[in-house]
Amino acid sequence: MSPRRATVARTTKETDVRVAIDLDGAGVADVSTGVGFADHMLTLTAFWAEIDLTLSCKGDLEIDAHHSLEDIGLTLGQAVAQALSDRAGIARIGWARVPMDEALADVSLDFSGRPYLVYDDAVLPAQIAGEEKDLWREFFKSLAQGAKLNLHIRFAYGQNGHHLLESAFKGLGLALRQAITRRRAGVPSTKGSLE
Repeated sequence: MSPRRATVARTTKETDVRVAIDLDGAGVADVSTGVGFADHMLTLTAFWAEIDLTLSCKGDLEIDAHHSLEDIGLTLGQAVAQALSDRAGIARIGWARVPMDEALADVSLDFSGRPYLVYDDAVLPAQIAGEEKDLWREFFKSLAQGAKLNLHIRFAYGQNGHHLLESAFKGLGLALRQAITRRRAGVPSTKGSLE
């Protein structure tokens, strides 16, 4: 089977993001975004997805982490899409329900070719690790856009913002692993193509 790897760079006046990914890796991550909490979350995702990930970002953190996390999501999503190519042979759909202490999150995704995000964050506290909670919605929205991914995340319950997001990022990793697993011949669509 051909290797499923990609390298993508994105440079703007706000950020400089570099991503290298191997979808058939061992879950090894080297992540440096300038935002420690984001490094932790992305490392968790790579581990649970069994994806090798090298990711760096230099962003305008003197403003806040918004531009960095938005562009990281977009670039990471583009790398996943490139590595999957035409998505032939993959399971395509994945889901996970992950507890983290008092918190529980559900993640479902479909590499349908049609980017969409449904994100129910009503239980998230307003601030997590010193940043507004909306930052994470923007990350997931950009990831879905870049990967051409239909992504649904629901924080079912919990009080601790770290625990809630950790359950979602672990769920993302597990759902990715399930969806990108090669398990069939051809493109996984009754239409014969994904877009």
